[in-house]
Amino acid sequence: MKKEIIINSTEFETRLAILEDGKMVEFSVERLDTIRMVGDIYKGKINSVLPGMQAAFVDIGMEKAAYLHSSDIGKIYNSKYSEELDDEEAPVEIVRKTRREGIETVLKKNQEILVQVIKEPISTKGPRIATEISIPGRFCVLVPDDDHIRVSKRISNWTERKRLRKIAEPLRPEGFGLILRTESEGKEEPDLRADVKRLLKLWAKLKKKADNSEPPALIHKEEEIIVSMIRDIFTDDVESVVIDNRNDYKKIMAYARQVMPQLKDRISLYKGDTPIFDEFNLEPEIDKLLERKVWIRKGAYLIIDQTEAMVTIDVNTGRYTGKSDQEATIFNTNIDSAKEIARQIRLRDIGGLIVCDFIDMYNRDNRKKLYDEFKSYFKYDRAKRAINPVTDFGLVEMTRERVRPSQMHKLSEPCPSCDGSGRVLSKETLSTKIERWFTRAKVEKKYNLFHLAITPDLADAMTNNGTSRIARIMKQHKFKINVVRDTTISPQTYKIYDATTNDEITDLYKV
Repeated sequence: MKKEIIINSTEFETRLAILEDGKMVEFSVERLDTIRMVGDIYKGKINSVLPGMQAAFVDIGMEKAAYLHSSDIGKIYNSKYSEELDDEEAPVEIVRKTRREGIETVLKKNQEILVQVIKEPISTKGPRIATEISIPGRFCVLVPDDDHIRVSKRISNWTERKRLRKIAEPLRPEGFGLILRTESEGKEEPDLRADVKRLLKLWAKLKKKADNSEPPALIHKEEEIIVSMIRDIFTDDVESVVIDNRNDYKKIMAYARQVMPQLKDRISLYKGDTPIFDEFNLEPEIDKLLERKVWIRKGAYLIIDQTEAMVTIDVNTGRYTGKSDQEATIFNTNIDSAKEIARQIRLRDIGGLIVCDFIDMYNRDNRKKLYDEFKSYFKYDRAKRAINPVTDFGLVEMTRERVRPSQMHKLSEPCPSCDGSGRVLSKETLSTKIERWFTRAKVEKKYNLFHLAITPDLADAMTNNGTSRIARIMKQHKFKINVVRDTTISPQTYKIYDATTNDEITDLYKV
């Protein structure tokens, strides 16, 4: 499989695309107003501890407090209580001995703690944080206040895992844990030693800054998207990295020379006149990221709907009728759909609960084949996930790690007309609501002259000569109503004014 990384970097945004066999499978964008937060380390102060939720809210200097769940609490070093606490409660080290221990016994209000962002703010939720700090390097992850050595699950060879553990044991600094990343596979002791040395140097710098800072304070900013992506995904199986910005090219080359000199020849600066994403034909793929319907070969298609609770993906045969029996047609459509669903989930960075509604298949063997194929398509997905077998109803339920907002939330915003629902009130429904408004106004007997501001389409519908609803309202209630065609008003709203004073009175009789 040919794997490439294409980077488009401008003053206002940085876009990164990962291609597999010429097809985009991952896309990331970082803008000035949406800087990535995952991996950032803060010194925060606890606002509140909620035993009933086994959670705490921590002020890290953002508009919304960060959420800390008890499952994300490890060892907290340099924990400082506020001056409001008794002298007996002097600064101490707190060790969370068991996961069953209540959060209220570990954390107190106004306590100062060092935390790391593990999930970015999504929708109405603030960032999720953990007290277990981890500092990633090229081959290792340094974990302060730990004493374990762990090896990436992606390294499946038992002999290699044992070899890496043996190398890492004497390298592990006292009071630190080590996680050996996937890229450490096949590496020797000097490579790992140099990586650990760099991470220890960085930790000493962070620790000193944390000790001298008052909360809330940003202690460490995770590398920007270009360097962090190169660190995490530029591995031996990547054939090339192409970037169109000279300054960022120099930055990547400097990092590569220091950490991965054997791969630096695969990095190149794009010098063409055509925009780099146009050269690789990526812009049409990005434009399709927000589309609800995704076409598959042979005329089949997917419908992708994202809600607050989950994402649903529906498979439809469309124009595809097949050449053999119905079961074979459905099976082939499902297999093609499974591959595209896996690509779209990675491409759109969809996380949380995902329900895929495949076309029903009666053959159990076919359902088993579909499940196995679907799982195999996530082989190169970097996010954690769990996939359940196909149910009798043709559903596949899965969860995927949600670290940051999906591409839909990054690249779009709710429609001001429908508030993100995707639908607006029909003209008939809105006309009836307006009629009820005037019925309530008649009961009050306070106003007689009105200006009604509505969209031109709704005005046409309500003033049709054959069935003029406005004329009927005026005749029934003895009102005088002046219809104002307003092109700026939302299609599912209306405004009513007292014609005598020009004061808006819409909310007086609106339910």
